[in-house]
Amino acid sequence: MAESTAKSTTTTPTTTPTTTPTTTPTTTPSTQHTITIPASVSMLSLLGPGDEFLKIVEREFAADIHSRGNAVTVTGPPAEAALVERLLDELVTMVRHGQGLTAETVERSIGMLRTETQERPADVLSLNILSNRGRTIRPKTLNQKRYVDAIDKHTIVFGIGPAGTGKTYLAMAKAVQALQAKEVNRIILTRPAVEAGERLGYLPGTLSEKIDPYLRPLYDALHDMLDPELIPKLLTAGTIEVAPLAYMRGRTLNDAFVVLDEAQNTSQEQMKMFLTRLGFGSRMVVTGDVTQVDLPTGTRSGLRVVQGILDQVDDVSFIRLTAHDVVRHKLVGRIVAAYDTYEATVSTEAPAGPRRTGPGRQA
Repeated sequence: MAESTAKSTTTTPTTTPTTTPTTTPTTTPSTQHTITIPASVSMLSLLGPGDEFLKIVEREFAADIHSRGNAVTVTGPPAEAALVERLLDELVTMVRHGQGLTAETVERSIGMLRTETQERPADVLSLNILSNRGRTIRPKTLNQKRYVDAIDKHTIVFGIGPAGTGKTYLAMAKAVQALQAKEVNRIILTRPAVEAGERLGYLPGTLSEKIDPYLRPLYDALHDMLDPELIPKLLTAGTIEVAPLAYMRGRTLNDAFVVLDEAQNTSQEQMKMFLTRLGFGSRMVVTGDVTQVDLPTGTRSGLRVVQGILDQVDDVSFIRLTAHDVVRHKLVGRIVAAYDTYEATVSTEAPAGPRRTGPGRQA
């Protein structure tokens, strides 16, 4: 047991008889652990209001868990009991570091322990990237932590994965962190202005007003990370620049943290153009989802192609995030799952050919 918990005792293993369908007797080994939580740790913070966090642990583990005072007793299979003990140790560490626990934190900690990774949940979920107006930005999954670590260690990092995995948000947080630490002199945020089913020429307004909606998500993220009154000053001074990818052509970007978002909508030529803008003292993060390409038919995505070109190049890192790294409101996840179920049902019920509704007529 780690230093964060004061004491753990184990009783003599017992067995619980069970009966198989053939009435052949078997036994399931069971052990009991008593874990003493340090007096300096609030049990309310650890177990949650109304034991909310404790109920999550009980639901996720095949063990009986009871708390009394500052002692937590776990009874169940040895592997499950040991895992609960490790979980409580991680949660105690987070509380001691001043991180308020949430139901999401507990669930994600359990998921990491189940995957048997080398990284500790407390190390992953307690990594503070940026704090602003009482809000702290941290990685919430193991892959997000590896993504953040890669940005610290490499000059160019590609973050590839589905929407909602924090690719752009974490990259921008690292950019703001680097600017505040004076590691770079400016931040450059860029996106390709791809006409996904729309024609810019038919939209009202000036060229800047037509392009602005494509860049709006970047502005929204900035408002989460900086004081709103500071952003216009930084934009006016050129310390932060938000611009379409086409504006990068012909430039050399020195002492800058550059983020290219929606990179799946770059062509091969545009990707090469962007990467060769790298100047001295600069870092680049390229993000995108190769399953959501809006390029014209026949145009190959620069993000897809570059993986085979630069995968073995030193100081370039590719981090691939998955659906397990999606960080969204739980209701959004349920909505997405409901639509997936609906679409799967519709595809199986669709008729094989045109349906006749009358003589000479088809539906």
